[in-house]
Amino acid sequence: MRAITQLGYGPPEILEVQDDVEIPPVGDDQVLVRVHASSVNAADWRGVRAKPFFVRMINGMRRPRTPLIGTDVAGRVEVVGRNVTHLKPGDDVYGMRNGAFAEYVSGQTFVPKPIGISFEQAAAVPAAGLTALQALRDHGGLQSGQRVLVNGAGGGVGTFTVQIAKALGGEVTAVSRTANLELLASIGADHVVDYTREDVTSGKSRFDLIVDVGGNLRFSACRRLLNPGGTIVVVGAGLGSGFSILGHIASAWVRSHMLKQNVVFFISKPNKEDLLTLKEMIEAGKVAPVIDRVYPLAETAAALRHLEEGRARGKVVIAI
Repeated sequence: MRAITQLGYGPPEILEVQDDVEIPPVGDDQVLVRVHASSVNAADWRGVRAKPFFVRMINGMRRPRTPLIGTDVAGRVEVVGRNVTHLKPGDDVYGMRNGAFAEYVSGQTFVPKPIGISFEQAAAVPAAGLTALQALRDHGGLQSGQRVLVNGAGGGVGTFTVQIAKALGGEVTAVSRTANLELLASIGADHVVDYTREDVTSGKSRFDLIVDVGGNLRFSACRRLLNPGGTIVVVGAGLGSGFSILGHIASAWVRSHMLKQNVVFFISKPNKEDLLTLKEMIEAGKVAPVIDRVYPLAETAAALRHLEEGRARGKVVIAI
């Protein structure tokens, strides 16, 4: 099969398209999916560059332990393992599996694709949608009627966070650059703030929940924006260096565990139940993937570079 391979660390251009990669085997609890589309996440370009450096401690010091990359999948089931009962060959599915920038993947975290959207749209959902859902519902405890501030609202996670917050009954203030304000208003933001013209932390508005997707808000400033009992959820590291990212994570940990402040830093957990929740929201018209650009598989390096530059509006998709 064709697949994108990463044999070392460096700029996105080190990625190669190989035509002779073996199709992965299918376990008893797995399905084999022919991938129609995937999408790019920050973890992908960070994994390629090994930025921050501790990525090497996880993936391999000199080179990645596995050469296949990518996470988000939308495609069609080809084969099911003998223990699989919820899917059959021919079903259109979406989900998550390492090695998604390839013609085939096998895994367990797949559910039926939302009805009424394309494979490209479905591929934009899994990682970003799960992150947004778990940030708001599980770690932020968002309740209907509460006020939510979404910093870094114009990207993949941000656009899902705005929509899911509205679906859960929140009053949403979205912070982004000038070019994204009209988009954010169109997907449900009640208020938009242009960070190039206004410092949201210096305003008088107060919030019950702050979701910092950009990863660049100072916690001390955020605390002044919170209502009593409010929570800050950090879900992104922005474009910072390794030291700034580690510092941000460490600060969140200290404030949460030692200062007993409601600051949470988390990594989303893939699971079928939340994918089904997102499917229901999409089919109900409450959430719609926002796609910035679609690249062919052979131009995956360009897709990663575009996302890395921090200018993408919504998700960057790979058509396979």
